[in-house]
Parts: sequence; structure tokens; C-alpha cells
Amino acid sequence: MSTTAEQDQSRGFFGHPRALAHLFGVEMWERFSFYGMQGILTIYLYYRAADGGLGLSEGTATSIVGAYGGLVYLSTIVGAWVADRLVGSERVLFASAVLIMFGHVALALLPGFAGVGVGLAAVALGSGGLKANATALVGSLYAEGDERRDAGFSLFYLGVNLGAFVGPLLTGLAQEELGFHYGFGLAAVGMAAGLTQYWFGRRKFGPEVNVVPNPLPPARRLSVVGVAAAVVVAVVVLVLTGVVRPANLADVVIVVIVVASVGYFAVILSSRRISRVERRRVVAFIPMFLASFVFFALFQQQFTVVAIYVDQRVDRTFFGWEMPVSWANSINPVFVILLAGVFAAVWTRLGPRQPSSPVKFALGTVLMGLAFLLFLPTAGGAANSTPLLVLVVILLVFSVAELLLSPVGLSLSTKLAPEAFHTQMVALNFLSIALGTATAGSLAKYYSADHETTYFTAVGGAAVLFGVLLALASRPIRRLMSGVH
Repeated sequence: MSTTAEQDQSRGFFGHPRALAHLFGVEMWERFSFYGMQGILTIYLYYRAADGGLGLSEGTATSIVGAYGGLVYLSTIVGAWVADRLVGSERVLFASAVLIMFGHVALALLPGFAGVGVGLAAVALGSGGLKANATALVGSLYAEGDERRDAGFSLFYLGVNLGAFVGPLLTGLAQEELGFHYGFGLAAVGMAAGLTQYWFGRRKFGPEVNVVPNPLPPARRLSVVGVAAAVVVAVVVLVLTGVVRPANLADVVIVVIVVASVGYFAVILSSRRISRVERRRVVAFIPMFLASFVFFALFQQQFTVVAIYVDQRVDRTFFGWEMPVSWANSINPVFVILLAGVFAAVWTRLGPRQPSSPVKFALGTVLMGLAFLLFLPTAGGAANSTPLLVLVVILLVFSVAELLLSPVGLSLSTKLAPEAFHTQMVALNFLSIALGTATAGSLAKYYSADHETTYFTAVGGAAVLFGVLLALASRPIRRLMSGVH
């Protein structure tokens, strides 16, 4: 029988464990800074110097943004590995938050490409470490079979979107009124607020959150340091010799992510530390990984193609006042905030009768493709002629699709994770997002106002087709999941 204290811990935050509130808070502020900065990043890169930007071409700007987004999620494997093999999840989460704040400060204070290079590298590495471990810690709050898990992740996702809603509004306003670097500085202030809040809340976690599930033998640590140093040197050499350039950065990151993903699946599936049932569950995650990649290759175009579309194709004027471009990035979070509680309640009420995870993934992927097809009626129109309401409707479909797939993917990765690879399985889920995000940057170079119909038809149609195929394969996937719903 549980004690009163245990019951309070179990039901202290809207019927969920009290520790969920602290993770909700730090993720909310991290997303405030992340989306606040990313909301103005693309236009900062391609706006003329006279307008405060760096004057890059649109293709190069979207390549950098896509590569940066991909590196954010790619770095989850670093944060997950350090947590699982060296110091534990909670310590990595806190250190990552500090690194994120440093990156935003660098963007705000360092001029030109120096600020972009140092700032984006720090934010990418820190965000990856924070995301993987925050997600793993949320999953650890629920026992196996606890049907509150998907609802808990939906609440956690609400925190993500509260930050994502407010961040672009405030940084966009600061950019419009004061300049880009003030917008980046505001993102740094937001992350500092998150760190302060979490510093007090982290005391509520017990020592078990820093248990290292698969410790690295001390004899191997020197070789790991050597490999890490070699990777850094290789990256520097490739950049200095011009092999890796801003214009092809997204393509390079895609190749790295594909290699990392294949390698990660191979390591987990070949490990002697997982059981036969755990191995079947990892195999079941492969089609879900691919669906997540397809979904995010479209969804993350909010920061590449859709950002350019808002700047150049949408009528943003109201009684002589022009809405900042970045404010469009707050539309999707508004819908998620309004609908996240509804989805959480529906999944909780349905319990074991709710659709299976493969079916949710299929629905999310199909809807994401349909959202791109909704651009077609206004494709090819005059500059800044598309009504803002059209964009709002399309982003509503984005949001419904997101709630069907993204929080469910976070939850599923913790349910299918082998015990010895708990955080690293979460990192695999983020690798699918990394691959999709980098692909969103790479695809953007094929977009232009002159080829909108072809672009939106091809991209949207491919996603719909993949979602239909996943729905047809849902039953065999469920069998491989061995009891996980």
C-alpha cells in the first residue's frame, strides 16, 4: 500500500507526478528561447545588411537553418550517451540548459558570422542534451502500463508550446523595434529564467534520476575522449578546406544523421544486454522512425519554406501596421495549447480503446501531407496577396497532425526502449526529427514562388502516400511491439 506522500507525488500535478511540473517549466523556457531565436533566424541570415541581416541568399539561409535544426536533434545522441554511460540524466539536463543560455548570449553579443557560428553550435549541443534527458525523465515518472503516460506527455508538450507561442512574439517585436541582436538577447533572458526556476525545482528529484544504467568502464574513457577530439578536428578541417560550406550544410548533416541512425539501430539490436522481446520492439520502432522523419521533413518547413512564404506571399498588414514575420511561428503553438488538453483528455478517457501508436502516426503523417496540399488554391498568386486566414487554417492542420504524432512519438520511444538503452532510445526518436529537420532545409532550395504548385503537390502527396502505407502495415507493427499499445 502506498503512503500519503507517495500518493501526493503520484497525483500532485493535474493528476500526474509532481516532478512533471518542474520538467514542464524548464522545457517551457527552453522552447521560449529556442523558438524565439529561430523565429527571426532565417530572415536575419537573408535580410540585407542595411536591414540588419547578413545578406546571404535564401537557399544558403535555409540550408543553415535546416542544418542547425538537424544538429539540435542529432546532438540528442550525445546528451543521451553521456547520461546513460557517464553522469545520469538530470545532471546532463542542467548542464545543457547552461550551455543553451551561453549560446543565446553569443548570438546577442558577437557580431556577424562569429555570433552565428558560436551561438548556433552552443544552442544546438545544449538543446540536444536537454531535450533527450527531459523526455527520458518524463517517461521515468510513470510505471510500465500506466495509462496516464500519453496524457502526461501531452501536458509536457503543452509546456513546450507555451514557450513556443510567447517566444516568437516577444523576440519578433524586439527585432522589429530594436534590432536582431536585441531579439537574440531576449532569448538569452528567457533561458536564464528557465535555469533559475529549475535550480529550485531540481531539489525535488530523488537520487535515482542520476543512476547511470550502462556505465562506461574507466579503461575506455580515454579512447572516447580521443574519438571526440578526432571528430572536432575533422569538422574543422572540412570547413577550412571548403568541403563543408553554408550552402551544402543541410545535405552534409543529412548524411551524418543517416549514418548515425543506422549505426545506432545496429548497436542496440546487436547488444547482448537486450532481451528477445526488447529486440522485437526496437525493430517495430523502425517504421515509426521513418514516419516521424517524413512528418518532420514537412512540419519543420515552418522555419524554412513557410518563413519565406510568410515574408513574401502573405498579406500581413492590419490598418497600416505590418505584423512581424516571426509572429506566424506563434500560430501553431496557440492551436497546440488549445488542443493539447483535449487530446490528453481523449486519450485518458479512451484508455485501452484509443487508437494504436502506428495508427496515430499514420493519421498524423497523412494530415501533414494534406496541410501542404492546402497551399495549392493560392499558389502562384501575386506577392503578399495570400490572406493571413489561409495560413491560419493550414497551420491548424499542422497542429492537429503534430498532436497525433509528436507527443505520441516521445511517449512511444520510452515504452519501446530496452532497459539498458532507455535515454538512447529517446535519442533515436530525436534522430528521426533531426533527419526531417535537416531535410526541411535541403528541400527548401527547390521552393520558389514560380514553382509553388509543383513543390507543394510533390511534397504533400509523398507524405499522404507514406501515411496510407503505414496504416496498412499497422497490424504487423503492433505484433512486433509485443503488448505495447
